[in-house]
Amino acid sequence: MQTTDTPGRTVQRKDAHSNRRRILATARQKLRDDPDASLDSISQAAGVARRTLYGHFPSRHALIADLAREAGHELRQAFAAARTTDADPLETMTRMVLAAWTVGDHYRMLITLGRRHLGEDEIRTTLAPARAEAVATLRRGQRKGVFADHLPAPVLAQALEALMLALAEENAACPWTDPTGEAAATAFLVAAGVAPRRAALQVQEVIGRDRAAGAG
Repeated sequence: MQTTDTPGRTVQRKDAHSNRRRILATARQKLRDDPDASLDSISQAAGVARRTLYGHFPSRHALIADLAREAGHELRQAFAAARTTDADPLETMTRMVLAAWTVGDHYRMLITLGRRHLGEDEIRTTLAPARAEAVATLRRGQRKGVFADHLPAPVLAQALEALMLALAEENAACPWTDPTGEAAATAFLVAAGVAPRRAALQVQEVIGRDRAAGAG
């Protein structure tokens, strides 16, 4: 026998989902500005009672773990959206890097907070699907002579990931800005073994094509 929620229970459930989303959105902003922000300051900024926040997230670890999962999910979605049928490895990787740049703040916070509060193992698990896709694309490119093969693809992926994190941190903290990710993507491809001019042209071509498609 199927049961239906009472109107009061449905409203409570909607309120709970709304509170959770508001807490997570506020926590992203507060922790990005101050990695040591307390749960009390987050609840105040979100406009919810302490007991409401603790009802969703009983500890700081639980809140940060949820933010990490959210960031990992957004990164996987960005990579999936960047995937194109029959695209060569260079174009695929370019699209993946540009897509990752759009979620750069969440990704940067995932790494920074995750390493401090969750540990490398949990971060590695969270990023595993996205890393696997990046490694597979690098490996295909190495076989075709597109990317450098002086390092195994998994090791090269880790090194390139560190480069992207450093660029994302500089983009957030310094006067240098790269809103479209063009400079970061070019730097990434060059570090992967692509000639600088070819890398720059590839990035410009992908950005230009996507702009034209969006305008159409």
